[in-house]
Amino acid sequence: MLGQKKIMILGAGILQLPALLKAKDMGLNTIAIDINPEAPGFDIADQRILLSTTDVENVLMMANKVKPDAVITLASDMPIRTVAAIGEKLGLRTISCDTAIVCTDKGKMREKLREFNIPIPEFYVISDLEELIEVSKKFEDNFIVKPADNSGSRGIFLVEDTKNLSNAFVHAKCHSRSGEVIVEEFMRGPEVSVESLTIDGETTIIAITDKLTSGSPHFIEMGHTIPSRVPFNIQSQIKELTKSAITALGINTGPSHTEIIITSQGPKIVEIGARLGGDNITTHLVPLATGVNMVEYTISLALSKEVKLPEFDQKAAAIRYIESKNGILKSVKSLKDFNKVDGVKEVKITKKEGEKISNITNSGERIGYVITQADTPEEATELCQRALKSIQLDILNID
Repeated sequence: MLGQKKIMILGAGILQLPALLKAKDMGLNTIAIDINPEAPGFDIADQRILLSTTDVENVLMMANKVKPDAVITLASDMPIRTVAAIGEKLGLRTISCDTAIVCTDKGKMREKLREFNIPIPEFYVISDLEELIEVSKKFEDNFIVKPADNSGSRGIFLVEDTKNLSNAFVHAKCHSRSGEVIVEEFMRGPEVSVESLTIDGETTIIAITDKLTSGSPHFIEMGHTIPSRVPFNIQSQIKELTKSAITALGINTGPSHTEIIITSQGPKIVEIGARLGGDNITTHLVPLATGVNMVEYTISLALSKEVKLPEFDQKAAAIRYIESKNGILKSVKSLKDFNKVDGVKEVKITKKEGEKISNITNSGERIGYVITQADTPEEATELCQRALKSIQLDILNID
């Protein structure tokens, strides 16, 4: 179509589908980039480019050829550097390359936040086991070891006994692209995420999400609920902390996803992504609970359109992931067709029958989920639990 605006979307996997679908719904010509030729987004994109989203040089070369009017990624961290590089080269509305680097390197992120006196855990950046052994002596309590530049709970290890230092280091190191590892204070307390949108340097908090994890040692996210049930006075602290951190990191445009733990000393930043939150939070839960389509507003911002947020709805939404174990997934049965139950918005199995599944050690190993909407977070959560109980997994044990 003559004059049709083009948007380049880095990633064509399942997490990027909402961006591709919304962009097409907005009448845009979609250019999807992914290294996986089987990426589902390629089926709906107008143009498909087979490249790694972190291959800055070659993606930038392609962007220079196709001249997109906007570039975004949704729920992945490392493509943010590529987005910023394209934005700076073509004069598009993105964060800067400097901000992208800080937001995708946990060590640099913590250093910048510390510079602005933002509450963060005690931390150290190391690259070998000997350094870890020395740093471990500085902690009187348990501590976390994790890669400096990965996401989705990959490589996280809680050290409760220093006899496990070698295992912790290997687990984190093998998930680190740079080879650097973060060693940080183990923060105890409820964990939340904060979904925000920054427009011309002004940040609006869209939602605070309560998080459920698998606990020690890997802390895989197994559920989220909006709105948060944290006391309102703590929520006020969380909002102010989030806005201060976003400003400190230089995020002056677009979405951000901030993870916070409410410790006995008050809320502390875990990390911030200069992107929309994953786990269906911003693509599904936020619009169900607040009526705000963050994907649409993110695209509009990237196109340099004027954006005015609407009044927020006062509903609730929740997601719960299905537990699994080692084996072969033979079949999935449901005692009740919960897809037709009022309030259940989606029941999805992300693994195929005959596929090998495992005990969950990172978010990519989860096998499915249930999403619900209700008037209160308690009702949304209870509906999720009922739906989960109806799902029967036939797993062939291969231990």
